[in-house]
Amino acid sequence: MSSRKLAGLGTTILLVVALVLVGLFVKGPYILHVFILIMMRVMLASSLRLINLSGQLSLAHGGLVTLGAYSSALLAMKLGLSTWPAMLAAAVFAGLVSFLIGFPFSRLKGIYFTMVSIFFVQIIVLTVQQWRGLTGGASGLYNIPRPDGFWGVEFKSKTSFFFLMLGLMLVSLLIMWAIERSRVGMTFRGIQQADSLAESVGINTTGFKVLAFSIGGFFAGLVGGFYAHYVSALDPTAFGFLFTIYILIYMIVGGAGSFAGPIIGAALLTVLPEVARPLESYMPFVYAAILMLIIFLMPEGLVGLPRRLSRLFRKTAKEQTDVAG
Repeated sequence: MSSRKLAGLGTTILLVVALVLVGLFVKGPYILHVFILIMMRVMLASSLRLINLSGQLSLAHGGLVTLGAYSSALLAMKLGLSTWPAMLAAAVFAGLVSFLIGFPFSRLKGIYFTMVSIFFVQIIVLTVQQWRGLTGGASGLYNIPRPDGFWGVEFKSKTSFFFLMLGLMLVSLLIMWAIERSRVGMTFRGIQQADSLAESVGINTTGFKVLAFSIGGFFAGLVGGFYAHYVSALDPTAFGFLFTIYILIYMIVGGAGSFAGPIIGAALLTVLPEVARPLESYMPFVYAAILMLIIFLMPEGLVGLPRRLSRLFRKTAKEQTDVAG
């Protein structure tokens, strides 16, 4: 194993250990809530990147999260289904809807695919708002049951939800990492870099794009299901267009070209509003400014910052050596 891979593995282990220690020793509900939000957004930004890996810029994630959240809540409330199969069924349903709409959507390219995905979000939100008999309409859903206890763990505290979200995030990231490193992931990258060339050598580009969209939809639906049982209430506008834009910003700011990019972007940009409360009303403008700076100054995202600093230090050291000589 190369030194770079060993360093990456070591960093990953340290981060996981640090998160476990946070869950064990931090008892403040607010801090734990922020960490839960970070992990949810890491999952969403990473699953959006998986879709983007196949050359599709999707803005449908907000609609898929809404679909997963309401599906899981309604399965538990209306049908009396246990929360665990309800969450899994909601994720599968979101993935299935992604699969069904993926075929007509994925035939569109570039900005056309992005525009249609925006309409999909609005259709989901409007459907939830208008279907009052089932979804509660604009008033939303309340008293959604908490996850059923297992192995003696009752999900009544922030700590229990922290570890549940940590487990979901780690398993999801491991699956996405394995997909990216597999032959399927290599095909995604090939389609992203040269769609027409991949098609000319016999690759079913539409099928692979639909597959990426479906996998991303599954994880978005899973996050939605978790959120519904975590907060016990749903607002149909909570995951609208602006929410989806934020997920996209997390991915771009962190670095869409690297697996670690969305993780870094989601973590930093979730913490930022919490430490800059006086600027809360201006946060969309702050995000826009950060996005512009990243696009023009660091196209590879924050994940490329260490490499840039390393080159800068080497260049400075060389110049000083030349002057001294």
